[in-house]
Amino acid sequence: MKTLDVITIGRSSVDLYGAQVGGRLEDMGSFNKYIGGSPTNIAAGTARLGLKSALITRVGNEHMGRFIREQLVKEGVNVQGVKTDPERLTALVILGIRDQEQFPLIFYRENCADMALSVDDIDEDFIASARAVVATGTHLSNPKVEAATLKALELARKHGLQTALDIDYRPNLWGVAGHGDGESRFVESAAVTAKLQSTLHLFDLIVGTEEEFHIAGGTTDTIAALRAVRAVSDATLICKRGAAGAAAFEGEIPDSLDDGQTGPGFPIEVFNVLGAGDGFFSGLLKGWLDGEDWPTALKYANACGAFAVSRHGCTPAYPSWEELQFFLERGVVEKALRKDKMLEQVHWATNRSGDWSTMRVFAFDHRMQLEQMEGATNAKIGAFKELCLDAANEVADGRPGYGLLCDSRLGRDALYKAAGTGLWIGHPVEWPGSRPLTLEPEIGPDFGGLSEWPREHVVKVLCFCHPDDDDETWAKQDDVIVRLFHACRRNNLEMLLEVIPSKVAAVDDMTSATIIQHYYDLGVYPDWWKLEPFKTEAAWQNAVDAIMRNDPYTRGIVVLGLDAPQAELEASFALAAKFDLVKGFAVGRTIFGEAARQWMAGKIDDAGAIEMMNNNYAALCAIWDEARAGAQ
Repeated sequence: MKTLDVITIGRSSVDLYGAQVGGRLEDMGSFNKYIGGSPTNIAAGTARLGLKSALITRVGNEHMGRFIREQLVKEGVNVQGVKTDPERLTALVILGIRDQEQFPLIFYRENCADMALSVDDIDEDFIASARAVVATGTHLSNPKVEAATLKALELARKHGLQTALDIDYRPNLWGVAGHGDGESRFVESAAVTAKLQSTLHLFDLIVGTEEEFHIAGGTTDTIAALRAVRAVSDATLICKRGAAGAAAFEGEIPDSLDDGQTGPGFPIEVFNVLGAGDGFFSGLLKGWLDGEDWPTALKYANACGAFAVSRHGCTPAYPSWEELQFFLERGVVEKALRKDKMLEQVHWATNRSGDWSTMRVFAFDHRMQLEQMEGATNAKIGAFKELCLDAANEVADGRPGYGLLCDSRLGRDALYKAAGTGLWIGHPVEWPGSRPLTLEPEIGPDFGGLSEWPREHVVKVLCFCHPDDDDETWAKQDDVIVRLFHACRRNNLEMLLEVIPSKVAAVDDMTSATIIQHYYDLGVYPDWWKLEPFKTEAAWQNAVDAIMRNDPYTRGIVVLGLDAPQAELEASFALAAKFDLVKGFAVGRTIFGEAARQWMAGKIDDAGAIEMMNNNYAALCAIWDEARAGAQ
């Protein structure tokens, strides 16, 4: 039984991409952090396209190594073959985008973890569990990693797997170019050619640029190079030709590259070529392993390559299967794909990580309500919020589907402690009770404060709005919401939009649905909606319909509590749970209200407060789970 589609083997690094575009690498002032290395990129790229992928490599026993491992898991990549090296550091690459043709990069790979991969790291049963193995040329450049790669390929042949090679020629990683020549794609070397040619017979598929086939074939005449490769290998050869697309050659090499099998290309604006080949290979593998013909596989590959050259970073640029299908069906609307708003929305929404199909959220982001309690001080409120976190962790007990809402003005220490716990974390930005909406001062007038937020935080904003609001009120609140939405996307933060019209004026079954449509009309696509508990099934249906017709990829809805007693929440949960788009609840005062009042007044101690909140929270979780089970 094959449990994996493809295993890639080789380089794994952390890419530090210069955030500024159009300048020298020397002048970069900040960097974005991504996973990198051709096999790592391909493993993630194929996982996004729906293949069951895995990676064999080594990473360091430090923060960067853990980042790679955790990010691969988020991408859906099997990490059984990712070994932790206790002695070596994870490889780093520093990159920049100078212009459309210059992409300076520096490899930090001296005695790095992935170059210590050994034959002992190659498990026969793991190899046998896959349909294909993909190797990259860099791991043929050193005897130790070459031996590991060859063992994987030999086991693949033994167990009937398909095998593929990404020539992936980086001259300085072969020692034929200097550290400052990381951008170099071709330096002639008879030794490199000989090493590559000694392994080409092991592959069913070989992929490379014209320059990479030049090194594999030992000549800068592309046709002659392809024929030299054909002389030692029966593999299908895929020659990448940049803007001219790519050509597939299954048998004899014709006199012209134009005579190979091709797939349609896409006229787009080039922004960043780094990682484009890995995106291309991901699409190609999807078609190849799905049994598509070469024109179809090359169509996938060309499209994935187009995405890669249009966006910042390597792996983050690659499409999901849903996004690829959307693009192929609709076609190119904006040549700068990163500026295509609808395409970017599909890209964002279909590549989010984490399973939050159930949401049991303890909301203790309250500020004003706690400040008004007898005995409350800022310090005591902060300490109490840490007790709330303790209660949340006790109830969650490491299980998925639990979360919290906490602010940073009064609850900073609780937020710090919540990092890495596995809890969903919502972080509010609105000034409590403000109408028209204003934000906490820490966010800043240009919303620059969001740049300091951890990526796992979800930006939560509460807007008290109503369809009957006057134009001036709508304009002021809309301006904040729209700018906040774009600031969230710019900082790669999810956004939760909470609307409570019942606190403004009377509501009916269409009130919230009308507000929801209003914000979609403004181009605001919240990842989450937080809605008040409706009294009728029609109100829920109208809200769900408004969301789904605008954003079928939404994370979903959480229902708030409005300080309702537990019995009332039980009835509202039963109604909300009938709708699959409602993923759970985000309730606060029903859980912590009485505990907070007694604790602030000194009537109960820390343990008593935690026990009271634990019981309330656990009871609400059980009520929601029973409501969902009953609805299904």
